[in-house]
Amino acid sequence: MTERTDPQHSGEPTAQRRLRIRAARRTPRGPARTAARSGREHVEHGGHGGHGGTGAGADTGVEPRVSPVLRTSAAYAWRLLVVGTLVYAVFSLLGRFHEIAVAVFLGLVVTAMLRPVAGLLARRLPRPLAVAVALLASIALVLGILAFVGETVAGERAVLEREFGAGIGRIERWLEQPPFRLNPEALTDIQARIGRFLSDHRSTLISTALSGSRRLVEVLTVLALALFCSVFFMNSGDRQWGWFCAQLPMPVRDRVAMAGRAGWRTFTGYTHGIVLVAAINAVLVGVALWALGVPLAVPLALLEFFAAFIPLIGSPIALAVAAVVALASEGPLIAALVVALIVIIGQIEGHLLHPIVMSWAVSLHPVVVALSVIGGAIAAGVVGAVVAVPLVSVIWSARQALRRTPEQDLANRTMGKARATQDG
Repeated sequence: MTERTDPQHSGEPTAQRRLRIRAARRTPRGPARTAARSGREHVEHGGHGGHGGTGAGADTGVEPRVSPVLRTSAAYAWRLLVVGTLVYAVFSLLGRFHEIAVAVFLGLVVTAMLRPVAGLLARRLPRPLAVAVALLASIALVLGILAFVGETVAGERAVLEREFGAGIGRIERWLEQPPFRLNPEALTDIQARIGRFLSDHRSTLISTALSGSRRLVEVLTVLALALFCSVFFMNSGDRQWGWFCAQLPMPVRDRVAMAGRAGWRTFTGYTHGIVLVAAINAVLVGVALWALGVPLAVPLALLEFFAAFIPLIGSPIALAVAAVVALASEGPLIAALVVALIVIIGQIEGHLLHPIVMSWAVSLHPVVVALSVIGGAIAAGVVGAVVAVPLVSVIWSARQALRRTPEQDLANRTMGKARATQDG
């Protein structure tokens, strides 16, 4: 039986033509065909070059595949390393010149507090004279408060010594009773050891006192530099910021100016809010301690005012000092009431004052605030704990301002004008 032939391939049987067509369909075309052919040639000639037939070390010309997750992680990793190195360098530089950094920060705080007052006075007085009047009046107010506190402590000195002596005796008798049942000789031995320690380390204490005096000189120098900076910030801060922005390249000038304005609004709002919260806490603590009959109510209220500048942990520490004073002067019952006061003040501050007063200036989660305070305390002690939250708030505000588009800014301004028209 004679097989049919293909007209295009004379002499080729139809069965062979079908096999050839099927093989052609299985063979990849284009670049894939070339790659497959080169792979077959490599396998056939794998013995050349000393690599054997496996081809494990041969160069096939194909890059190894990398997981997209690994590629993305590596890209983020080196960027995070660069940013971390930059942040570490900035903090190291500030640590070397921390007195200057603290002075500038205090100058900004004074400017945020007194610039509205200077603006009101500048309506009737020349700007430099208005700044001088506002600054001198604030210095006189602070010195007056400190003088009042010192006078209060000096007037109660004799009573305090008598009450503290009696309070220590009550604490000793309380510790001797159940459930503690401490040995009276052990308490006497502790007092003797404290006396021997003070006498044996007298030279160390004297040197510490002298270093403390040098520290006092450094503090006074920082305060003087802060006042010097605040004078120029209040008088010509806008011109100084404009000059700084003018030194930058043109493409980034407007964005830096916008971020700076947003950061300054946040810093001003935070400063006003934290001062208001601290003042309310100090008034509440002072009234409560006075009602409980705890001595040094005014100095402890002032301590509460300054401690409130450290969010979350400042107020409890100040009230713990008040509890120790109450325990030594009034006994365990009043000290327990002061401890209860710690809880009440903390609830008022966390659930009432901060949401109402601070929410319009700073929108940070409490976890972020806590981590910022602890990180700042680890990096720079008490100063770092005070500076951490406003610094993080300013950075976040600047980032949010840079993310906004011109259309969003226009819409926000339009909504603000509409609300002002409705209120009017």
